[in-house]
Amino acid sequence: MSDVGRVWIVGGGPGAGDLITVRAARALAGADVVVTDRLGPSALLSDLGPHVEIVDVGKAPGHHRASQEEINDLLVERARRGLSVVRLKGGDPFIFGRGGEEVRACRAAGVPVEVVPGVSSALAVPALADVPLTHRGLVSGALIVHGHDRLPSSACAVAASGDCTIVILMGVMFLARHAADLVESGADPATPVAVVERGSTSRQRIVRSDLANIAQVAGDANVRSPAVIVIGAVAAGEFLGPLDAVVHTSIA
Repeated sequence: MSDVGRVWIVGGGPGAGDLITVRAARALAGADVVVTDRLGPSALLSDLGPHVEIVDVGKAPGHHRASQEEINDLLVERARRGLSVVRLKGGDPFIFGRGGEEVRACRAAGVPVEVVPGVSSALAVPALADVPLTHRGLVSGALIVHGHDRLPSSACAVAASGDCTIVILMGVMFLARHAADLVESGADPATPVAVVERGSTSRQRIVRSDLANIAQVAGDANVRSPAVIVIGAVAAGEFLGPLDAVVHTSIA
């Protein structure tokens, strides 16, 4: 093929196949190559035709199948063959998804590229666990941060003020340190915390406590990633009324 193909940077949502967008599903249906991550709607890959090349570049804590530079090169190389390439990511590609780096690499190489927004786990997973990130008269905003490193000073200031929800992605490994840092920065140790593990899947579960005790409670429950941590008044149990068992329901 002499013509250059196209790359779609696709947000696949938090994991459940029925939470992918219509536009994302159309991109997948027209793909010659799918470059996929560890998270996201991996079950949908089995519906693709036998002609579709699937390349797994999934990143797990402490282990990367491919560097970001190698992924960028892969997207460009396949597109230059004239192929339609879908870069399938969990959540939204522009929320801690490194989608911007991939768009930049494609444009620098003269490869047409389009972003397909996805439902971010930062928004979807709390909602699926009955945890609203904002609520009139209680909190007026939400701050989304990643938990790979120490939390930014903005998160510490927000926690101390108590007027905004904090959402931490990829933060389970350092949950104890994050909680301690927030308390040390002036947050109320009694601030509610909800940790939603494997949100949107049949294995979803929620662990709740307060900042002073959440690390111990989550550790005792053997909470593992992927999980979304929500800190603030909205994370309190029975916030919206009596709690039912929260399970994921797929929509046929």
